Amino acid sequence: MDKQNTHQVKITTADPSAIGLFGLAMVTLVASSQKLGLTEGLSFIIPWAIFLGGLAQIFASIQDAKHNNTFGSTAFGAFGLFWFGVAVSWLMQLGVFGEAVSADIDSRQLGFAFTGYLIFSLFMTIGAMETHKVLFTIFVLIDFLFIGLALSSFGIAHEQTHMLAAVSEMLIALVSFYGSAAAVLNPHFGREFLPVGKPFGIFKK
Repeated sequence: MDKQNTHQVKITTADPSAIGLFGLAMVTLVASSQKLGLTEGLSFIIPWAIFLGGLAQIFASIQDAKHNNTFGSTAFGAFGLFWFGVAVSWLMQLGVFGEAVSADIDSRQLGFAFTGYLIFSLFMTIGAMETHKVLFTIFVLIDFLFIGLALSSFGIAHEQTHMLAAVSEMLIALVSFYGSAAAVLNPHFGREFLPVGKPFGIFKK
């Protein structure tokens, strides 16, 4: 009997952090423009929340899972679902699901949701310390964003905490654009074209 030959096929996938960070950058850029008073209304933020904040990050999450990257998959997946939730909340607020739904809104429930995401973001910030400093900076800014969102939703120093969220969100956008560019250009040129900073090396060597 002839021995059966077996062939092992290795399928490689690209690093999805570039598209994931781009999605985060785009949605936070558009959303922060409204918080900062540069634009008005929510309607034209919703498509970016769904497609860039939601779908782009969910795609990155699935691709990171193929890389066996638990940290990246969890981060992109959780924040992708966050933006889906935010988009639906805005649709409720705008009355898309009827007057009964919009009349039953209690913004303090969003405050608890933002508090939950703050807890998530805090321990992910610890993980980001061993990735690179650009990602760590993004997570620190996300921490401040959720602090501002949670406190303003609870009506605590609303103007000040709302502005904290607005400024943090705009900075998230700018740093995420840089992170996305680095994720594209560094492997494309085969060198560190845009430095992202080494891991802190505190928790692992």
